[in-house]
Amino acid sequence: MVASEQTLLTSKQLDTLSVNTIRTLAMDAVQQANSGHPGAPMALAPVAYCLWQQFLRYDPQDPLWPNRDRFVLSNGHASMLLYALLYLAGVRAVNSKYEQRDEFAVTLDDIKKFRQINSKTPGHPEYRLTSGIETTTGPLGQGVGNSVGMAMAGMWLAANYNRPGFELFDYNVYAMCGDGDMMEGVASEAASLAGHLKLPNLCWIYDNNHVTLDGPAEWSFSEDVGLRFQGYGWNVTHVTDANHLEMLSDAYRNFLRTKDRPTLIIVDSHIGYGAPHKQDTSAAHGEPLGEEEVKLAKKFYGWPEDAKFLVPGGVREHFREGIGKRGSELHQQWVRRFDEYGTKYPDLADQLNRMQRHELPDGWDKNLPTFPADAKGIATRESSGKVLNMVAQNVPWLIGGSADLATSNKTTLKFEGAGDFQAGDYGGRNLHFGVREHGMGAALSGMALSLLRPFGGTFFNFSDYMRPAIRLASIMELPVIYVFTHDSIGLGEDGPTHQPVEQLPSLRAVPGLVLLRPADANEVVEAWRVIMRLREQPAALVLTRQNVPTLDRSKYASASGVAKGAYILADTSDGLPQVILMGSGSEISLCVDAYEQLKSEGIKARVVSMPS
Repeated sequence: MVASEQTLLTSKQLDTLSVNTIRTLAMDAVQQANSGHPGAPMALAPVAYCLWQQFLRYDPQDPLWPNRDRFVLSNGHASMLLYALLYLAGVRAVNSKYEQRDEFAVTLDDIKKFRQINSKTPGHPEYRLTSGIETTTGPLGQGVGNSVGMAMAGMWLAANYNRPGFELFDYNVYAMCGDGDMMEGVASEAASLAGHLKLPNLCWIYDNNHVTLDGPAEWSFSEDVGLRFQGYGWNVTHVTDANHLEMLSDAYRNFLRTKDRPTLIIVDSHIGYGAPHKQDTSAAHGEPLGEEEVKLAKKFYGWPEDAKFLVPGGVREHFREGIGKRGSELHQQWVRRFDEYGTKYPDLADQLNRMQRHELPDGWDKNLPTFPADAKGIATRESSGKVLNMVAQNVPWLIGGSADLATSNKTTLKFEGAGDFQAGDYGGRNLHFGVREHGMGAALSGMALSLLRPFGGTFFNFSDYMRPAIRLASIMELPVIYVFTHDSIGLGEDGPTHQPVEQLPSLRAVPGLVLLRPADANEVVEAWRVIMRLREQPAALVLTRQNVPTLDRSKYASASGVAKGAYILADTSDGLPQVILMGSGSEISLCVDAYEQLKSEGIKARVVSMPS
């Protein structure tokens, strides 16, 4: 359609045409794949369309613009909703090095390959695989948890880098979620934290369709969600008709006016909207509608019943004139502002540029300590706390905290100016997550997705509480740092409930996660050196509560061997060893004692320290 033809359509007609294009693309893609979730995209098409076309500050030409609004699809099974939006908005592709490519993130051919192996449109959205995907979602609750971390990062960036006349960071975070998200514990933890922190840049959009996969939601979920979120301290607004664009617009404006707390928009919708036999039933949730039902739904929309993957003329142009034009103008204004900012505040601009490139400041490890040999030694949690404080002074965007165990995990940043991140005062670098391990894990990923370098601590045994978030960070290749202390029966008198046994091998088995269990204070130093150099991998640092000897490195090998994952700590002076003693962490001092005893008895032995 040429421009003159497009003007013949009224704005309302273009709205309807665009919404129904999203719906029919979702139906057709699921039907062709013979797999997927058509109902939610059909219900939420107007909700997402209104947000993207009227409100989202996002430049499709550069999906990595630092001040873009973030859109998180926490109910990731509704992925065709997001793929349709990325296609219609003309979002451009970027590669793994964050370089723009001369192609679109999602094409119509990609949509036709929905849920097929090696396609860019898998069943659940995957960060890095497809440009424009802000985070990998699918395990319910994780996306909303990530969104809290993104919002925290936005407020922290604004507090630390905005200057008078240079408001570089004022982005908002929108997260779409459903009943399944609301039932998950991680969502409750994240919502509680967000309400406590009064994050004004966070908006959750709750698809209240009263249907779950098994059947009516009332079978398992009957609470008053709005009242629950009011208790968390959120601003709650209600849209009673998901198809009413003006009501939706009013709700989004209500969020933008609210400056003292996060917002929950409850949207009453009809899953599988327009499908005469499956609307408002679980049959519309997780399976194709069937060819005949698809035709009947298209008839209801006024759509050609036999047309598949139809994108009417004028729809993509309409998106280009809406989100495309608005986003481009805002982005270009920001670029000009940042150029001026770089002239006036070159050091701050350099920090932001390094963040974007996943680079560390020059000399970030210049003052890391060397610990003297000491038979009594020091707990590795203690030496880690000392090293962390030194590193953090050299890396300004290294921020983090603990799940209410900072004094035990030794994760408190104590140097002058570190400060606390709290409601109304978002510049501090000490984060207080409370006893919310899972929410903490998801929020840490959101911060890493915002290019901060986050860390979070708890007892090693409680890593199980946050395992799904750790797994997703590994899938997304995010450089999150997990500090796990009290790593063995050496933790003391707390007993078996707090004694980690299976955690070490099970976390070592997570693909992509770098786990380091240092043997002494100097291995801790080298472990932090390894961790900080990671750009696309999360790391778990596993530490003792009890003291361990600081080994004499003039007698035994340098701790720099930690960078190899394992190294020969002590060896026989001639020939091959008769015995090889291998271990990690606090067991290494026992291996060294055994080595010395074997050596005294004329038995050739070798000690291999294997922290990773």
